[in-house]
Order: sequence, then C-alpha cells, then structure tokens
Amino acid sequence: MLRLSSDETFHFELLKLLAHASYGGSDIAECLVAAGEIVPGDFESWYLAWNRRAERVLSQIPTLQNPVSIRDALFRAATYSRAADFYLHGSDWDDPRIAALWKRQTECFDKAIALLSVPGYRALVKADGFDVPVIVFPATTEAEEGKRRPTIVLGNGYDGSMEELWHMHGAAAAERGYNVVVYEGPGQPSVRRDQGLGFIHNWEAVVSPVLDHLATLPFVDARKIGLLGYSMGGLLAARAAAFDHRVAAVFQIDGLYDFTRTPIFTSDQSLSSRFGDGRDEKDTQALLVNPKVPAGLRWLLGQGLWAFKVRTRAELLERMARFSLVGVAEKIRCPVFVGDAADDMFFKGQPQVMAEVLGERATVVTFTGEDGAGEHCHVGTSRYSSQVMYEWFEEKVVNA
Repeated sequence: MLRLSSDETFHFELLKLLAHASYGGSDIAECLVAAGEIVPGDFESWYLAWNRRAERVLSQIPTLQNPVSIRDALFRAATYSRAADFYLHGSDWDDPRIAALWKRQTECFDKAIALLSVPGYRALVKADGFDVPVIVFPATTEAEEGKRRPTIVLGNGYDGSMEELWHMHGAAAAERGYNVVVYEGPGQPSVRRDQGLGFIHNWEAVVSPVLDHLATLPFVDARKIGLLGYSMGGLLAARAAAFDHRVAAVFQIDGLYDFTRTPIFTSDQSLSSRFGDGRDEKDTQALLVNPKVPAGLRWLLGQGLWAFKVRTRAELLERMARFSLVGVAEKIRCPVFVGDAADDMFFKGQPQVMAEVLGERATVVTFTGEDGAGEHCHVGTSRYSSQVMYEWFEEKVVNA
C-alpha cells in the first residue's frame, strides 16, 4: 500500500482518517493536505495540521445555506478536531486542548446528526457508579414508529470514540435499515474526560445498561441486537456477550482474545522488552518525551496511562493484564464474527486463538491486502468490510 507517512503509526492513523471519507466524515484531499504538513513522529505537527483543517472547514460554515452542505462540513470539522486531539494524551493531562478540542468536536457532531434525514440524539444511561453516554440513530421516522428493527450497537477500543464509529460502520448499518447505537464506557473519550474514569475490564457493566435502555425503545427489536467491538473493543464486546445473553451476535473487529499476549506487548520492540516494566513515575514520564523512543511506543504508553488513569508502566501493565477472555469466551452463546486482518500490526494470531476457543460459534473471516483490507481493523475498507459483516448478520440473525 502507498505509504502516507514514513512513520508506521502515523501512516495507520492517516489511513483511518482518510477512510472516514467513505461515509462522510472527511474529504480525501483535505486529509492529504494535512498529511503533507505533518512531520513523521512529531506529535505537535500532527496537532497543528489537523487543527488547521478543522478551523478552515469551520470558517466556511457561516457562508453555507443548504442543510446537506452544513451537515457535511460539520462532520468533517468534528473529525479533524478529534484528529488534532489524538496525540495529546502524554505527560500533561491538564493540557487545555484535550478538553477544548473535544468540546468542539462534540458540538459539531451534534449539529450534524440533527441534520440527518432521521436525526440522531444523545442520551445518558445509568450504570453502577457511572453514566454510559450513547448516541442513538433510529432507522425510522416518527411516522413509522412502532416498527421494530434490528439494531447494531457499536463500541470502540483503546483510543477511539463513538463518533468515529458512526463513520466507520454505523452509517453502513443505517443504510441497511438497522437502528444504530454507539456508546462509550470508562477509559473512553467522553467518560474519561467528563467523569474522570479509567478503563474497567468487566465490560458487561457498561453494555448491560445499554441493552436495558434499548429494551425501552419502541423501534428496537430486542431479539435482533448485534454488538460490534472495534479494535480492543472486540474483546470488550465478547466479554459483555459472555455475561449478557440478550446479544444476538457479536462482531469482533478484530478477534482479540488476550490483550497483553499480542505482539505489541511480547515482541522485542515492545515497551516492556525495551525499557522494562517501570514502577518509577519519573522514569515513565521521561519516556513520553524521549525522541529516541519510537512514536508508536510513545503514543501507546501515553494513551494507555491517560485512558487507564495510572502513572507508571507497571500499573498500566497490571491493569491491561485483566483484559483477557481466558475462562470467559466459553460462556458466549451467540454467533461471533471473528475478523482477522492478514497484515495486522497489533493483534496478529489472536483471531485464531479466539476461534479455537469458540469452536462452531465462530465465523472467521480473513481480510487481505488484495482487497485493501489487510490492515488492523481493515481500516480504509469501510464499505467492503461492512458488506461482509452485515451480510453475515443478515444470515445469522435478521433472516434466521
């Protein structure tokens, strides 16, 4: 694949932002302009380039009249604002840009979804000790209320947002006539910011309240709910389905089974292999600003510390080790779509382990570079990968 940056991590994130264009979250040339302004491995240049894109799109909105033009611009401004924030979660958790950029992306996204043909809306779902923010995209208008439809519930992983998922796989589900619900739990963008909560491993505590809420909605067919987990969210979704059997099908994008048994933790280039487990906070913080540490490792560490709300590598690894389906996956009763990215740089080998544990409940689909789908989570092929996933869902659930 043509490289968008000489830095592997930057290439992947640029590809993901470029992929938003498939369902209205970005524009191709705008992403390429930003890519040309970014210095490989330089987090500040990343912020400046994407903030510049967001501000430029926002400056155009006051001149627009057509609701479609306004909606599209707002979606793009939201995406570029999220992108500007992506590498800011290092040593300075009080960086004012972390809150300001998220406030801007949220406002833009909310204005945009209000302009959809069937508007989306936000809600807060009560869980045990925290709130679960959701965005609901009904498949039907008020005039069609009472017709219950299948619903796709989407959750992100280590670093992504619920707004991102609308453009990756949510809009594709809506086009097929499904309700779409995106949500976030502790450790994920809005809950980490608004409630100050780091990741928890018992993800059923997040998903079950969402399912309770869906049961109250007159347009949801509670027998036909698909739970999609993206990246690390694949493990979280599977964990939730193991304890809440109202889920009719799980999508693991991709098939993560045991987080700390992946190459990003076990290879010779992993943080612990190169720098030790690290129980000293100053030592951990020093790695975040050390230019000799590859950008991917600096980001992995900084994002992890922020999202798990811990200060040392040792604490982070201890928390991450809880994110495992060992002894849990066997409890899943529903069919599971296990995505396998042939060129995955993060979870290589994990889908095969997951499939072996699940047995006949698993449908393993290997996505390859021949279809442009071999990258982690098949980034860049939202239309193709959604085609494969939702055809499977129709076979296993909708038309079963």
